[in-house]
Amino acid sequence: MNAAAPEETSTDVIIVGAGLSGIGAAVHLQKHCPDHRYLILESRERIGGTWDLFRYPGIRSDSDMHTLGYAFKPWTNPKAIADGPAIREYIKATAREHDIESHIRYGHRVVDLAWSSQSAVWTITTTDADGNGRQLFKARFVLMCAGYYSYQRAHTPDFPGMEHFQGRIIHPQFWPEDLDYANKQVVVIGSGATAVTLVPAMADAAASVTMLQRSPSYVVARPERDRIANGLRRLLPASWAYGITRWKNILIQQWFYQWARRSPSKVAGLLLDQVRKALPDGYDVSTHFTPRYKPWDERLCAVPDSDLFKAISNGSARVVTDQIESFTKDGIRLRSGALLTADIVITATGLELATLGESSLHIDGELIDPADTYTYKGVMFSGIPNLVSIFGYINASWTLRADLTAEFSCRLLKALKHRGAASVTPTLRQQDLNMVPKNWIVDFTPGYFKRVMHKLPKQGDCDPWLNTQDYRRDRSLFRKAPLDDGALIFTPLESVGGTQAHVDPEHAG
Repeated sequence: MNAAAPEETSTDVIIVGAGLSGIGAAVHLQKHCPDHRYLILESRERIGGTWDLFRYPGIRSDSDMHTLGYAFKPWTNPKAIADGPAIREYIKATAREHDIESHIRYGHRVVDLAWSSQSAVWTITTTDADGNGRQLFKARFVLMCAGYYSYQRAHTPDFPGMEHFQGRIIHPQFWPEDLDYANKQVVVIGSGATAVTLVPAMADAAASVTMLQRSPSYVVARPERDRIANGLRRLLPASWAYGITRWKNILIQQWFYQWARRSPSKVAGLLLDQVRKALPDGYDVSTHFTPRYKPWDERLCAVPDSDLFKAISNGSARVVTDQIESFTKDGIRLRSGALLTADIVITATGLELATLGESSLHIDGELIDPADTYTYKGVMFSGIPNLVSIFGYINASWTLRADLTAEFSCRLLKALKHRGAASVTPTLRQQDLNMVPKNWIVDFTPGYFKRVMHKLPKQGDCDPWLNTQDYRRDRSLFRKAPLDDGALIFTPLESVGGTQAHVDPEHAG
């Protein structure tokens, strides 16, 4: 018996992902392109993306919510460094206010994107979480909001002897709901944002919490509440107070990042002085909190209200800087010969980066490797029509760029309609053919990036093939820079069969 043909649905725009970026993109689409029908394909059964997936103790933002929040929706919670549940509720509230959930198709994991030049339409193939239930969606335009890491896999090094350990080994990405760590000895492997969040959050209940790091990261204490923001909100309408605070924080972020790049030794000295003041006299800051790299070669780790330093100071947590020799049945033996006994080991060892939500990409039947493309302004791929991918900033809040990218997508959609065009494709110009390729992001060296940089699109050495990390520059680039730059090629409808490029509205979502 022949298998039943997969169900097929058509619409104008497909948004992949119902997290912070996807919900924001839908709001921009409804506002700027209300005549375009759209669907959101979400692989999981709930809204929220990262902020629903991660459920480990203390999960919170490492950016302030006045910049991580949407440009169009004020953040009114008094906590500027917010916990995961508060952020998740903010995303849900946004979806409710704009009636977005009716456009979401849950349980649809995108596994393939296939473009047909003949019809100027994307065919998007989805399955359920188990790889079954194949369905097809057709759309003229795709907006990828699937984040930058794999939801199916996390990065856990294969440490020697892990099979001998008699306790539990857990990666924070897959935190078990039934984990009871009260009065248990816990070792957290890692020194990044997740580790510095977990350690103080678990310290009160656990018998002991040890942060085991191979090398330190820059850790910065920040107030959990923004007094200026909360004061302004008492005096001004919420949107005014939010706008002022948002720009205050953007300018501070950009100024500090640029200062760190110009004068890394001065900034390093300032950061380490703050750590010394927050820890007991005589604490070995040189060993445990002095990185080998320059500030902003990796993201800074924020600790709200010095919670990590307080846990170290009161003895409920400690930091050990060493390398793992092997696991034992009772814990971890270090290169120094020391033994860390543990009931629970948490591998806060990073993410596995992924492009296009781990889906395959085909153009007219040919499999395309994103690593063979150049990025157009950091949001499109050379040779790939009608597809925009959201990837936030590494030196500022993710949503600042997500908002701009969604606005740019709407500019493209309106331009396609106004010009009577079927597609828009970033294309290397003659003068671009000999560009010197650069990494997707330069001067940024965390391990989770270095492991997969060869899989990411390249950037060039001139506009519009640069992946800039400058918000103020991007505002002009995305909102005002001419679309007729010689690199964006608009293909007329009549050259692809005219009405074939249109989606039947009777079958739209």
